[in-house]
Amino acid sequence: MNVLHIDSGILGEHSVSRRLTAAIVSQIKADRPDAKIIYRDLAAERVPHLTGAQIMAPADLDSVDSALAADVLIGREMLEEFLAADTIVVGAPMYNFSIPSQLKAWIDRLAISGKTFRYTEAGPEGLAKGKKVIIASTRGGHYSAGAAAAMDHQESYLRTIFGFFGITDVEFVRAEGLNLGADQKQFAIAEAEKAITQGNVLRLAS
Repeated sequence: MNVLHIDSGILGEHSVSRRLTAAIVSQIKADRPDAKIIYRDLAAERVPHLTGAQIMAPADLDSVDSALAADVLIGREMLEEFLAADTIVVGAPMYNFSIPSQLKAWIDRLAISGKTFRYTEAGPEGLAKGKKVIIASTRGGHYSAGAAAAMDHQESYLRTIFGFFGITDVEFVRAEGLNLGADQKQFAIAEAEKAITQGNVLRLAS
């Protein structure tokens, strides 16, 4: 089994989403010792934001300058990693009601017509069916219910884009209210880690 592990939190060792993705991957490896893990740290690596030049670049990069070629090759490598993965574990903290720009840049490199989706007479069709996505979702406040749910452009976007790629098996491991005091933070992390160890993640990744 191929597992793609993605982190995007910018807080390093203080990042709760990183703590949770590490726990998820550890649990997967305990259940499936043969799993091959590919890791990308989108906050530490240079993930170029998508440009028109990159979109218009020819398949053969011999005719383009070296900087553009390097950016295009990064995107192609990310896409191939995604397509080869059976399970994708994504660390996705909520920043300003949405996702980190680094994570969006990664997703933009996946949304390639003919690779992860295509348009048909019946409408768009996802081409990445059969994959599992496990998202470690962290938020400073509470956005999963009530009036604040309308401000959630994090989980709703991720479910939509992966669904557009044809992936319907999307699970969220959520830690909310992290900025509402030390006790609430520890409670939220403990509840998320309990959900990981209770077997739900193993069911998804098996």
